[in-house]
Amino acid sequence: MTNPASTATGIRAQALRCRDASRHVARLSSDDKDVLLRAMADALMADADAILEANARDMAQAEAKGIAGAMLDRLKLDPARLQGIAEALRLVAALPDPVGQVTRSEVRPNGIRIERVRVPLGVVAMVYEARPNVTADAAALCLKAGNGVILRGGSEALHSNAAIASALRRALREHGLPEDALVLLEDLRREAMVELLQLSDVVDLAIPRGGEGLIRFVAEHARVPVITHYKGVCHLYVDASADPALARRLLLDGKVSRPGVCNALETLLVHADIAETFLPAAAEALQAHGVELRGDARSRELVPGIAEADDEDYATEFLDLVLAVRVVQSLDQAIAHIERFGSDHTEVIATRDPANAERFVHALRSAVVMVNASSRFSDGGELGLGAEIGISTTRLHAYGPMGAESLTIEHYVVRGDGQTRNLP
Repeated sequence: MTNPASTATGIRAQALRCRDASRHVARLSSDDKDVLLRAMADALMADADAILEANARDMAQAEAKGIAGAMLDRLKLDPARLQGIAEALRLVAALPDPVGQVTRSEVRPNGIRIERVRVPLGVVAMVYEARPNVTADAAALCLKAGNGVILRGGSEALHSNAAIASALRRALREHGLPEDALVLLEDLRREAMVELLQLSDVVDLAIPRGGEGLIRFVAEHARVPVITHYKGVCHLYVDASADPALARRLLLDGKVSRPGVCNALETLLVHADIAETFLPAAAEALQAHGVELRGDARSRELVPGIAEADDEDYATEFLDLVLAVRVVQSLDQAIAHIERFGSDHTEVIATRDPANAERFVHALRSAVVMVNASSRFSDGGELGLGAEIGISTTRLHAYGPMGAESLTIEHYVVRGDGQTRNLP
């Protein structure tokens, strides 16, 4: 399946065409963008057989290479997941348009009106691994925000990404828009990726999404701004006042429902006052789902037979049915543990004490902090963004799950009636 953008020579030529096409998208009305996104969702479903066939080829090749676990799960598409991808596009279409939103309006003493207004970023480069859903999610969010998007997927999802991009580009064409508002790079050499990341005069933002190695590679080689999220070491702290049944539900949902995603729990912290009753029952429930536990000395006393945890375990994003456990003496000790080993992704407290909940929320700077809710809600779709292009733990213009609004910037609009600064 050929991407017409690949007929031009060089990464720069494709990026320039995307930039030119993005200007057409930036001028679209809100209604026109929403119609386009719904048409893209319809195009995905119309091409469902071809997309699933392409994904089956990718899955077979990945399994032959020995790829397994979380990466294989992220690569897999089935009718329900494809329907979910299409529905995410429709949800993005239904969201308010961030472009043109006035975030500040003030009249100065001299009568000029100062406004800050959201405008598109321009061209967004998305670099990702075995996640074919990102092809559609990134395209939808970038287009909703009036941007062009350059997609550089991983080789594991080569056929899936091409099939999805083909359907989306067809919808652009059928709506009279340049297809190169969405470019899927076919040159997957690292040298080509580095060239893309250094186009500081064309590309306005790069967002890597994948393993820590990929993200660090992008950050180290880019000359364009980069949104990073290296890993998700997410914690659940079970306070002394916690409802044990509620805490156990949060624990099981956060660890077991889908362990290979970045919002899955990796560490359980339990207050010493509740540990003797809570931990054995929680461990039994986790082990019934095949979870391997690694704990500190007190945890191992309460749950004989679990492995010993070290500092490396507490700093690890397992992305598997493995959980680090520690008994803490206080809320402050739990906060100190998270500050030392956390990755600024998502932290959860289970508590019936409102004061402890507020201390936890205000003490931590993580992108998402939750009170009595599962870490699995740390997701753009669940937080009302329709879909997410990634999760930022970089403290720049966006922090946490990023939706369409995070793909805009604010500029100043000044309205006057002839005011001058120096002339009378």
